[in-house]
Amino acid sequence: MKWYVAHTYASHEFKIKEAIEKGIRGTTLEDKVGQILIPTQKTFHIREGKKIEREKKLFNSYIIIEAELTPEVYNFIVGIPGVTNFLGTGKKPQPLSEHEVNKLLGISDREKEDGKQFNFLPGDMIKITAGPFSDFEGIIDKISDDNLKLTIKVTVFGRVTPVEVRSDQVEIL
Repeated sequence: MKWYVAHTYASHEFKIKEAIEKGIRGTTLEDKVGQILIPTQKTFHIREGKKIEREKKLFNSYIIIEAELTPEVYNFIVGIPGVTNFLGTGKKPQPLSEHEVNKLLGISDREKEDGKQFNFLPGDMIKITAGPFSDFEGIIDKISDDNLKLTIKVTVFGRVTPVEVRSDQVEIL
């Protein structure tokens, strides 16, 4: 099975995931469809002095489907109301590369070519443990070449703000 990306109407991702799961249950297509992902991340907002946690979709209007994309499976999924098409060239859906899938599933390769281990990758969710932004959570935006400084996107007073911290001042969530 390979991973494919299906484009959907805005805010229909969870409905379509449920429709696919219900529609294939008990049919011959059940063995040809694996996982269905809607990548989300936890975000925090401060409202009226309180920290509020929310789940935010990383890719609005897209779902990621693991499937053996036979014509029957393709027609079934595209036939669901709210699905516009698969991503790809022309009418042919393009599967995701192994690197893209590993990144989505959080199995990113954390070794550099020279064999040195490093702990952080852009896109990782982290918590700042020291300094003026202690206890803030955010997402790594950039990493310096020497892996000593990180630029983190944190939400301060309802606005996303880039903050530069040392790599020993953070921990992965």
